[in-house]
Amino acid sequence: MNDKQLAACEAANAVKNGMIVGLGTGSTANYFIEALAERQNNEKLQITTVSSSVISFIKAKQLGLSVQSIEQLSHLDLYVDGADEVSPDGTLLKGRGSDLVKEKILATASQQFLVLVDQSKLVNRIGEKFAIPIEVMPFAWQLVKNNLEEMGGTGNLRLNANEDNVAITAHGSLVLDMTFDTEISTPLLNEHLNGLPGVVEHGIFTNLATTILIGKDGKVEERQLK
Repeated sequence: MNDKQLAACEAANAVKNGMIVGLGTGSTANYFIEALAERQNNEKLQITTVSSSVISFIKAKQLGLSVQSIEQLSHLDLYVDGADEVSPDGTLLKGRGSDLVKEKILATASQQFLVLVDQSKLVNRIGEKFAIPIEVMPFAWQLVKNNLEEMGGTGNLRLNANEDNVAITAHGSLVLDMTFDTEISTPLLNEHLNGLPGVVEHGIFTNLATTILIGKDGKVEERQLK
C-alpha cells in the first residue's frame, strides 16, 4: 500500500454512519472511494455520497456507493480530495484535473474537508511546482490572460490530451495555466482572481481544508488546521 492509499484509508475511517460525503476527483480520491466502499460493505454503513465529477460518480456507482446529485444537496458532512500542492498554512493548489468549480463548491459547503497527499505535495508557496489553473469563460480568455500578464503572469491555454485542441472543462470553459513571480503573494493573487470578471474559478483554495493527511514512509501524519 502506497502513502496516498494509507492517507485514503485513514480518511475512510473518519466517515461515520449516516454521513453525506463529498468525493473528490483524481487518483488519490479514487483510493478514498475504494476504501469507503470497502468500509460500507464490511460494516453495513448507511452513507450517501456526492461526486465532484462524472469520473468519481461512475467509480462510486460501480463500487456500490449511493450517489446523489449536487442539486439535491442540502448539507455536506465531509469532503475528501487530494491536492496538487499544500503550503505550510494549509492553502491548496487544485484543478489540474479541470473540475475546479464543483470541487470548490463542495469544499466550501462541507463541515470538514480532509485533504489527502504524500510528502511530494508539500511546498513552501503555492505555484512552486505547478502552474495555477484558472478556468475562464471562452469569450473572455484573451482579456483575462492580458490582465494576468500585466500582473507578471506567464502561461497559456491548456491543451487537450492529444495537444491538437484546447482543453474544455465539464462546464464548457477554457483553462489558463499561469505561473507568477514569487514577489506576488498568494493572498493578493487569490483576491485578484476572485474579483476578475471572466474568471469562472481558480485553483487556489484558501481557508477551506480542516485536516491534511500526509502519507509518509508507511505512516500517516495528521495536520489539523481548524
